[in-house]
Amino acid sequence: MMQSGVPFCNSCGGEVFAGCHDCNLPICEHCGNYEIKEGNKVCFRCSSNMGNPVNDDDGEIDASGNHQIIATLLHTHQEVPLKIIFFKSFPLHFTQDAGAHTRNMSNFSTAETENADSGNPVWKNRVESWKEKKDKNKAAKKAAAQEPQIPVEEQMEEKQSLEAAAPLSRVVPVASSKLTPYRIVIILRLIILGFFFHYRITNPVDSAYGLWLTSIICEIWFAASWVLDQFPKWFPINRETFVDRLSSRFEREDGHCELAPVDFFVSTVDPLKEPPLITANTVLSILAVDYPVEKVSCYVSDDGSAMLSFESLAETSDFARKWVPFCKKFSIEPRAPEFYFSQKIDYLKDKVQPSFVKERRSMKRDYEEYKVRINALVAKAQKTPDEGWIMQDGTSWPGNNPRDHPGMIQVFLGHNGAHDIEGNELPRLVYVSREKRPGYQHHKKAGAMNALVRVSAILTNAPYILNLDCDHYVNNSQAVREGMCFMMDPQVGRNVCYVQFPQRFDGIDRSDRYANRNIVFFDVNMKGLDGIQGPVYVGTGCMFNRQALYGYGPSSLPSLPKASSGCCCCFPSMKPSKELSEIHRDSRRDDLNAAIFNLREIDNYDEYERSLLISQMSFEKSFGLSTVFIESTLMENGGLPESANPSTLIKEAIHVISCGYEEKTGWGKEIGWIYGSVTEDILTGFKMHCRGWRSIYCMPLRPAFKGSAPINLSDRLHQVLRWALGSVEIFLSRHCPLWYGFGAGRLKWLQRMAYINTIVYPFTSLPLIAYCSLPAICLLTGKFIIPTLSNLASVWFLGLFISIILTSVLELRWSGVGIEDLWRNEQFWVIGGVSAHLFAVFQGFLKMLAGLDTNFTVTTKAADDADFGELYLFKWTTLLIPPTTLLVVNLVGVVAGFSDALNSGYEAWGPLFGKVFFAFWVILHLYPFLKGLMGRQNRTPTIVILWSVLLASVFSLLWVKVDPFLSKVDSTTISQSCISIDC
Repeated sequence: MMQSGVPFCNSCGGEVFAGCHDCNLPICEHCGNYEIKEGNKVCFRCSSNMGNPVNDDDGEIDASGNHQIIATLLHTHQEVPLKIIFFKSFPLHFTQDAGAHTRNMSNFSTAETENADSGNPVWKNRVESWKEKKDKNKAAKKAAAQEPQIPVEEQMEEKQSLEAAAPLSRVVPVASSKLTPYRIVIILRLIILGFFFHYRITNPVDSAYGLWLTSIICEIWFAASWVLDQFPKWFPINRETFVDRLSSRFEREDGHCELAPVDFFVSTVDPLKEPPLITANTVLSILAVDYPVEKVSCYVSDDGSAMLSFESLAETSDFARKWVPFCKKFSIEPRAPEFYFSQKIDYLKDKVQPSFVKERRSMKRDYEEYKVRINALVAKAQKTPDEGWIMQDGTSWPGNNPRDHPGMIQVFLGHNGAHDIEGNELPRLVYVSREKRPGYQHHKKAGAMNALVRVSAILTNAPYILNLDCDHYVNNSQAVREGMCFMMDPQVGRNVCYVQFPQRFDGIDRSDRYANRNIVFFDVNMKGLDGIQGPVYVGTGCMFNRQALYGYGPSSLPSLPKASSGCCCCFPSMKPSKELSEIHRDSRRDDLNAAIFNLREIDNYDEYERSLLISQMSFEKSFGLSTVFIESTLMENGGLPESANPSTLIKEAIHVISCGYEEKTGWGKEIGWIYGSVTEDILTGFKMHCRGWRSIYCMPLRPAFKGSAPINLSDRLHQVLRWALGSVEIFLSRHCPLWYGFGAGRLKWLQRMAYINTIVYPFTSLPLIAYCSLPAICLLTGKFIIPTLSNLASVWFLGLFISIILTSVLELRWSGVGIEDLWRNEQFWVIGGVSAHLFAVFQGFLKMLAGLDTNFTVTTKAADDADFGELYLFKWTTLLIPPTTLLVVNLVGVVAGFSDALNSGYEAWGPLFGKVFFAFWVILHLYPFLKGLMGRQNRTPTIVILWSVLLASVFSLLWVKVDPFLSKVDSTTISQSCISIDC
């Protein structure tokens, strides 16, 4: 029996209580805890907050110390001891349903709940459920106490190991609903081609045998080219990166960063053709990249040794002190000022900082002043003084003679150099101009890139290298992190020689008249290669593994077994394994396409074998006479060797860029960028793939890099000529994919097909120009290359056309390329094929047979693309002669064909349509070329008019000579009648 006057719990009738501090509602400790856990955290009577009790079901009080003591006494009775309950002092939020429930429950009277037997049934059920939960919790705690507890440190290590095992990227395969029909149509097209050629070969045209044979040869070549181009796209894939995982894994909260360093390479030659302002924007975008500043270094190669480039880089380093903190403070994109300030968007969008508008306007004024200074330097450099350029200290500029000057290195920014305006460090910026002397081969861009490899190894030696052309700026500040998701992934990166990013361009007309964007190549072909062994290297926007550039093989290559010694009784069992290891070792040493040697194999040799290996392929014979550089090549993770003396690094860097350093070494043969072609990029990537490496194609949602492209017809054709000439040079060299790289067996067959297609495509110009001439010849002579079609032959022709269309449509489905881009690519394939590719073939053979080397032409970079003014700029070049000739010939042929049909009657119109369709196919493909000849407002240059009149006259005379108006019978009859009447 409870004592009278002592307050009891309003829920269960218990004696021990704690009340609401507002209305003094009596409720015991356990009921209060239970109600709060159930979500009813307000008083039943006054709906005020009762707090959050800290003690658990066992009554243990939290020892955190962050609490307040609430003791509510309803009636002052000295004989009743008070129980003090602890509550946390943080606010709680409740829903309207909870409040309504407490308001209804506050109507219960105290008399109805004096004891548990006479209490409300609802509260009885709640008390019973609370007791059951309490018993279950005690049992669970007892069981947990008996189990062995895992220390907190081990739990954290296990969590970190799980995070470390998570991949940094993943392959996103193309949906089978898109890829399976695509492959089926390719196989069907191959079968239809077989039946088509069976019909064409077995049904010759006797009346036009020469034309028929020419067309058969051309069609067979086109079919072979299609196979080489199509089947490497059999396994297209997409990739997805996880940049957040990269940051959480390698960047700690305490500021310690384990991200790998990266060296940027920027190459420039002629500052008058490659405006310094464009190069400066590329450098500024690199310095402002979203990556730890101590991990970034930018090397600018000035292969023209121009003082203009040096002074503009000095101005750029000074402006970078303002630009870099502005970019990182407001996270702007892109981080090249020229392209950022030219964006026609609302720059206030998503910018909540009040100071942004003011700082942006101030930064824009600073940039305009910086542009004025750069343009003043350019204007000054237009005319070189007779005595040469003089530096500010009064001394002569060492590079006044670009063909005879010493090596020059200048560190503008760095860890010990000037800081930005906020006092933070800036990435390292280094100017490099290698030594040039008469009588030495300098190997153009490839030689300049190899010089940067050696300089960067001496000064910073980052394990990864990212090279950009001077007109390709960083459009995505996360681009380096995107590449590191592959390079630093322990499962993927150990076999990756480079990560290639697609090229994207600014300043191109909306219709992309000359297919400057190369969408089909970058979004279709490169995705297909990524599913085999990796995309080809395209010269810019590529992140390299430095060890791959040194000629080493990937870590996945099988290492040689260690020599083991045993007793005599074990000798018979060990003999077969020893012979196997010897065979394996000999095969690797005899493999001409393998790496110079694999770093991991050195540990597997004994002392004699190791000395034999190093004596056979010594470091000095491979890398040159520089102990500092040789020591850096052995550091797989980068960094400077401990023995390096900082005071002598610049002197050593000058030594490794001397013009005689590469003599009798492996540079350009097995190490670095490979010599022997103006397209050193294709050759360099091919050598890496032959060694067993694979490459990765990375396509971020925001393009990583953007550049400028020559948009007028003449410059575009010269660019295509240079690419095609490089392919012809590789075809005629020892590195031709037709016969190189079979010894190792590390180049996959589909990958080899892709490389073969890369080097033989210029030769398609020969059958292409012949095939484009056939319509005009057929129209002028009245003959045709195809005989009268039977029903079965019509099926094969129709099936071939349908399969061609279906292949293109299904390719567009899985690649996402638009039909307009595909059509532009087809048009320029014909334009470039009958002009630049044709000249490349002849120049390549002249170089091989007569030793006539072609000069490397630097593509002019546009500094201002307003209104696409360069699109209509016309520059006459001999490359325009073959397409112009084909246009005139086919137009003359169409006119001749229609006039012949009008004179011959109705029976001539049927064969005419096939010939005219053939001719219009050629004219439609050459239509962008025709628009380029017309220029702005269709004002045709005089030389084009004269050339067209000349060609039209020549072919008109030939047409009169052929005399298509009279048949052979009629002409014979007339000649006989003339003889009979003695006329």
